[in-house]
Amino acid sequence: MTIYHNFINGEWTESASEKTVRNINPANIKDIIGTIKLSTRDEAQKAVESAYNAFKAWKNTPAPTRGRIIAKFARLLEDNKEELSKILTREEGKTLAESRGELSRSINVAEFCAGEARRLNGETIQSELPSNFAYTIKEPHGVVAIITPWNFPVAIPVWKIAPALVAGNTVVFKPAEITPATAVRICELFEEAGVPRGVLNLILGSGSEVGDEIANHPAVKAISFTGSTEIGLKLYQQVAGRGAKVQCEMGGKNPVVVMEDCDLDLAVESTAQGAFGSTGQRCTATSRAVVVDKIADEFVKKIVAKAKAMRTGDGADEHTEMGPSVDEKQFKTVVKYINIGREDGAEMLTGGKRAEG
Repeated sequence: MTIYHNFINGEWTESASEKTVRNINPANIKDIIGTIKLSTRDEAQKAVESAYNAFKAWKNTPAPTRGRIIAKFARLLEDNKEELSKILTREEGKTLAESRGELSRSINVAEFCAGEARRLNGETIQSELPSNFAYTIKEPHGVVAIITPWNFPVAIPVWKIAPALVAGNTVVFKPAEITPATAVRICELFEEAGVPRGVLNLILGSGSEVGDEIANHPAVKAISFTGSTEIGLKLYQQVAGRGAKVQCEMGGKNPVVVMEDCDLDLAVESTAQGAFGSTGQRCTATSRAVVVDKIADEFVKKIVAKAKAMRTGDGADEHTEMGPSVDEKQFKTVVKYINIGREDGAEMLTGGKRAEG
């Protein structure tokens, strides 16, 4: 069985921790993909120290050189697109079509960031004094912590790590515990692309220990977080409280508004895609529809028919339209909100229980 390793100071090392989490295929819980050891606070500190020690040399590396490394990473993503798509589907559950789409987005982001290396321009400013020349330059923060969720385990890390590296920052990357395989493969490709030792560090572990250690480390000058609102707000207070930069992308409520002059079939198709795409596990998932009374009954009839016709199953099956919830915890969360809706007076028209077969 695979044991996923940390990547610290250019070395792949197994955590000394005895705490483990199994990486399980959500479409087949008998398929144990591997094991993640939940790294210790000491190991998280080593990852930060590695990034700190690598910062000066990386900052002084010409930006176009940094951009060429990210451009090579983009090409490696393209070359390994199908392999990564299958890894993603196996450990997260989304359909292969969705995984391939996520890889395409990741490649596009990496290509864009590579080009930004030649556009890190400052400005010249008119001075009031004849002997002064006023200008601005863009400087990297230093060590940046990247904390990412499981629902887009390739795209979100890429669109955080790539711009951070291009700008001259060094990175400590902590992915979600339940999607380690994609995180490891991403870092392998960054390494193959030529990212120097210590510039990118991967630390596998829990948010309560590893995430907390990173958030409170004085050498970490900025954090970019995507995850739950509850955790994001706590993290924001911690990091901002010590004067570091913090960026939090958290959960949202996303209604679709359907007017009576709409193309109803298109509205139904768009709503279904927004609600059920990626098994509804996007932060931008359509969680409710606000529909004009005149067309509400017809809209409901069509959206229910659409849901009933949707083929669920293993995302690795090319015919599957919606994969499973990522794990039992997420499934129970979905059921909890269904029950809340019913308690509030909503009528269950289809689904609402564990799929059979």
